[in-house]
Amino acid sequence: VTENRSDLEDLHLYATPREQRFRRFASLEFEGQLYMTPYDFIQAVTNDEPKRAKKWRSLSKQELNQILMETPPVWKGSSKLFRNLNEKGVISYTEYLFLLCILTKPHAGFRIAFNMFDTDGNEMVDKKEFLVLQEIFRKKNEKRERKGDEEKRAMLRLQLYGYHTSTNSVLKREGEDLVPRSYWDTLRRSTSQALFSDLAERADDISSSMSDTTLLVHFFGKKGKAELNFEDFYRFMDNLQTEVLEIEFLSYSNGMNTISEEDFAHILLRYTNVENTSSYLENMRCRIPEEKGITFDEFRSFFQFLNNLEDFTIAMQMYNFASRSIGQDEFKRAVYVATGVKLSPHLVNTVFKIFDVDRDDQLSYKEFIGIMKDRLNRGFRGYKPIQRYTTFKSCVRKELYSR
Repeated sequence: VTENRSDLEDLHLYATPREQRFRRFASLEFEGQLYMTPYDFIQAVTNDEPKRAKKWRSLSKQELNQILMETPPVWKGSSKLFRNLNEKGVISYTEYLFLLCILTKPHAGFRIAFNMFDTDGNEMVDKKEFLVLQEIFRKKNEKRERKGDEEKRAMLRLQLYGYHTSTNSVLKREGEDLVPRSYWDTLRRSTSQALFSDLAERADDISSSMSDTTLLVHFFGKKGKAELNFEDFYRFMDNLQTEVLEIEFLSYSNGMNTISEEDFAHILLRYTNVENTSSYLENMRCRIPEEKGITFDEFRSFFQFLNNLEDFTIAMQMYNFASRSIGQDEFKRAVYVATGVKLSPHLVNTVFKIFDVDRDDQLSYKEFIGIMKDRLNRGFRGYKPIQRYTTFKSCVRKELYSR
């Protein structure tokens, strides 16, 4: 175990917020490179800070091989994969970024992602094609690197990628001044280059110098020779979204079949840049005095809708509602037209009671879409803890359950 890490803490000064978060939650180190366990990843996307002080535990080659030997094949995946693996898994920094991308993408985006990896168009993705991801994210990261001591930045690259990177660009330089907004945009733009010829060559070098991870073994087998089809890829991504939502839901439900409307509001607001969250919570308490509860199906359907927020925004513009308020019926209809997701009347009413700050039973673009766009950044920036207030009925319900 690396004690205190005092000699490496100043690397935080050279790290981006995403790198800082990965370093803060990662708990394993192998040959100088940091890794998250599946447990670490779940903690990173559902909590503000690690539950316990992290010390990077150094793995031996034998220990790493043992962990990878216990990795199930992709056809044995489930919505409890990360929870079942717990501490028995290793996730690299670029895989962390990739998994974060998936959490906020609509199901239609899964096909786009798969096709971007499938460079030869054979409806299968092999290990070499998937490793292009490593190089794409590394190159984007170099553009965002903070200036400073080159030695420190080299140490940081070693921690994140497991090897010292060169300063020669791999991606084409046309339009480099137009930095994509997100890692998803980077993946989409970079993988559209002519069959990744230069990136694929680099992937060969990476493959020979890097260690296998849980994700690579899960997708491509222990020998790395298996290929990934779209059905298995889709199921993995859907399971990941479901697992994270289940964990968030269960953390508030205390074993019950529902969470309170107030808890639902807490989960929504904790990922946004809203300054005065108490006003939203108080607004909802006054307007929903009788707690009915939000089921997991309602909870999941709402976040599936949020992952389609861009399409919903376009639909709103087509309805000519983008700059003015809409009622609950129009909202529900626009959600279904744009995303195919049906939201229950109670869920829509709850959303209105949370975000309709002027209490006119209408939602404006600023009141809802502007705030919810913040949530799509989940995991890519720091979290803002929200003070929890619990209704009397919710207290009673949880007290009864605890008995």
